[in-house]
Amino acid sequence: MRRPLARALGAALLVLLSLAGALLPTVEAEAASAVQLRTWVADPSGSDTRSNSHLNKETIVLTNTTSKSVAMAGYRLKDAQNHTFVFPKGFTLKARASVTVHTGSGTNTGGHLYWKQKNYVWNNTGDTATLLKPTGSTALDRCTYKKVSSGTVKC
Repeated sequence: MRRPLARALGAALLVLLSLAGALLPTVEAEAASAVQLRTWVADPSGSDTRSNSHLNKETIVLTNTTSKSVAMAGYRLKDAQNHTFVFPKGFTLKARASVTVHTGSGTNTGGHLYWKQKNYVWNNTGDTATLLKPTGSTALDRCTYKKVSSGTVKC
């Protein structure tokens, strides 16, 4: 009589453990990236005139969330169609600082970088921005834009 009861209890325990495992949140294997995507203006207000001033309203802000500077030369920011911005040689994002990447042309500074495109990069109807290290294909951070009336998302 004891064996059937032990088997039944063992089977019930296995069922409970598998249910608990399915209900518990999974733990991320990797820590959050030091540099994270923050505010993304994928569809700036106004007509898509392709003027440099309007192209430069299409932006994405990245923030260094740590207390140490991050040397970002060669890091890549890309969209779903693989349009790729490469962070310039010598660019370092200071501790707790942000940089805005503009689609159009301008003069690079510590807080503003320019992709130098003549057309819009981010799709107004939806897109994905991905930050990658100079080597490798593992995303450090990713943000998805789905069309909203403001044209802006917080990542």
